Amino acid sequence: MDLPLLTYKPTTQNHRVVSFGTADLSEDTPYIYRLEDAASYPEIREVIWACYRQVFSEHATLAFNRQITLESQLVNRVVTVRDFIRGLAKSERFYNTVVAVNDNYRLVDLCLRRFLGRSAYNDAEKIAWSIKIGTLGFSGFVDALLDSEEYTQAFGDFTVPYQRKRMEGRPFNLVTPRYGYEYRDKVGTTTTDWRFTVEKFYNRKFQERRLPEGDPRKYRELAAAIAPKTRYAQQLRASDVDYLAKVPRRR
Repeated sequence: MDLPLLTYKPTTQNHRVVSFGTADLSEDTPYIYRLEDAASYPEIREVIWACYRQVFSEHATLAFNRQITLESQLVNRVVTVRDFIRGLAKSERFYNTVVAVNDNYRLVDLCLRRFLGRSAYNDAEKIAWSIKIGTLGFSGFVDALLDSEEYTQAFGDFTVPYQRKRMEGRPFNLVTPRYGYEYRDKVGTTTTDWRFTVEKFYNRKFQERRLPEGDPRKYRELAAAIAPKTRYAQQLRASDVDYLAKVPRRR
């Protein structure tokens, strides 16, 4: 069942500011790539590389991330830029490097940055789009984003998505997908860094946790907590003994 997208309100003012005029133009202002402006093969190649940089967040596109069939279709103008972006988002490489290593909330934020040119407004928007992932799957979520009214108005069919909102740290779509806190806690630095390994090795609780069942060392703290009261024989000092009274006498 296709659930409707939950309503949410933008709470970050910077997302809604398009431009401050000439004061907003700087070296960080993104260059807009359009397929209509590409009249030659080298210009079409620049549009393709711009798509790879936007979707895979790479300045130097890796060879194994390339989708040759999609590239040829775009060069021959069989597909639009929107369809090319859709194909990259649904590729196996994107799924393995971005989708599989994140939870739905962080995945929503990454996809909004790369496909809509902005980060999530707030947690309410992340929850709304994560429900789409849960009901439609990731492929349906991509279709919902790329076919949305916001995408159509911002980029249409022939413009490569770009960072279109005023935020610090441009470009903010260049976010390493594998370094969310969920990934770090499972297979990231918190389990592979040598400092954590040494700390665990010398930690007594960690060593006791690995002891086999029945090992007496596992019950040292329990035995110390019981603290039984011992009863010893009455102590008698030698100075307290009357030896003369003990000597037998003849009568």
